[in-house]
Amino acid sequence: MAQTLSAATAPDGAARSAPMPAVTRMPVYLGALTALIAAGRTTASSEDLARTCGVGAAIVRRDLSLLRFTGRRGVGYDALDLAEAIRGFLGIDRLRPVGVVGAGRLGTALAHYLSDPEHGFSVKAVFDDAPVRIGEPVGDLVVADITDLPRAVESLALELLVIAVPADAAQSVVDAVSGTPVKGLLNFAPVPVRGPAGVEVRQVDLATELQVLSHFAPNSPQAVPGASAHSPHPSPGPLEAET
Repeated sequence: MAQTLSAATAPDGAARSAPMPAVTRMPVYLGALTALIAAGRTTASSEDLARTCGVGAAIVRRDLSLLRFTGRRGVGYDALDLAEAIRGFLGIDRLRPVGVVGAGRLGTALAHYLSDPEHGFSVKAVFDDAPVRIGEPVGDLVVADITDLPRAVESLALELLVIAVPADAAQSVVDAVSGTPVKGLLNFAPVPVRGPAGVEVRQVDLATELQVLSHFAPNSPQAVPGASAHSPHPSPGPLEAET
């Protein structure tokens, strides 16, 4: 679960005013619709989406009302039209230009993954500061020098950046694009960053997500050598202050 570190932004006024939980469910609905369409379905009910997405049908209907999109009683929603409406809401009814900062294993994997146009993005550039990586191919791209980042944001009209750099370099990347037209940052570095005013920041710490998952998984004293069966919990993590 990514953490939002600034106010929600989106391509139009209606989307910008939408509650963040509803916004985060929209891609899940889109994935469910895509699967239904691939299976030959032409309509989808709120119950269909609720079962697939693990939420109540009333929540689905409330979320979809943000799109000003209504279904037909007893029939449901037109699957293709609803999928198109959700893409518009998410701003991926066109391929949005993205840059990836960090050409290590994580950044390279993300660049390859996001290059699938089905996701709604077009990776235009990959950046790094290591001489051994600059000039190396990543798919159809060549890794650029990170010092070119501010100029590339302008020249390539990059709207979104994926940050996959070490923790001690993440904030400097954000600072480098302050004042550029970049609209959103997805930060995979294991440290929060402060984004410029008006720029949406999403924080994804994979270790934190796995720690949260571990909380819900059956606990085994054999899982961690030396762990006590009577004291299975590690030292307090960043989420434990929230009660």
